[in-house]
Amino acid sequence: MHDYVKTLGTVIRKAREEQGLSQASLAEKLGIDVRTIINIENFRGNPKFEVLYPLITALRIPADRIFYPGSDAIGDAKQQLFWELHNCSESEARAILPAVRYITELLRGQPSDFL
Repeated sequence: MHDYVKTLGTVIRKAREEQGLSQASLAEKLGIDVRTIINIENFRGNPKFEVLYPLITALRIPADRIFYPGSDAIGDAKQQLFWELHNCSESEARAILPAVRYITELLRGQPSDFL
């Protein structure tokens, strides 16, 4: 078994469980057979891109956890913030951006002159 198969199965299972999803509910959400999820999580699956992409997107898994498992991944809080922003519309993101910059500068103890 290749390490990438084990890494993928482990990451998928962890993300699914953290979100409180059963294998069956995840499969239903993605419109795939539950055996596909079972096989991936038991290190028997090497899914096609058509399955992998929706799977990691639905579970909000950063690609580096799968493709670069030994690297320093960004923190969970940063990842959650990314996904919150990712789900915003462009106009919502424009409205939020100045507030994020302001708060970041306050946290860093620097004065802000852009608001």
